[in-house]
Amino acid sequence: MCGAPDQAGALPAHVDLTTQTVLAGRVIAGDQPVGGAFVRLLDETGEFTAEVVSSESGDFRFFAAPGTWTLRALSRSGTGEAVLAPEGPGLHRAVVAVA
Repeated sequence: MCGAPDQAGALPAHVDLTTQTVLAGRVIAGDQPVGGAFVRLLDETGEFTAEVVSSESGDFRFFAAPGTWTLRALSRSGTGEAVLAPEGPGLHRAVVAVA
């Protein structure tokens, strides 16, 4: 079982999006969400930083610093990647399509 919090839940009330950078998104295959995908967070050099499991609705999130991040999803439906490059705090979203 993954130790990460529920990925589909709302952000905790104490999260201040004016000071924190949140990378969030959904894993999809075609138009369908992919639950149970391993979503990896890689830094700008491609180094592994963290991993969570997507919720049943395909949702995931990471708390990170501004910079360039690769989101890599691995699932039974396939693999896929997306890149996010937040320049500052806030909620930054991506869709990771797997095939």
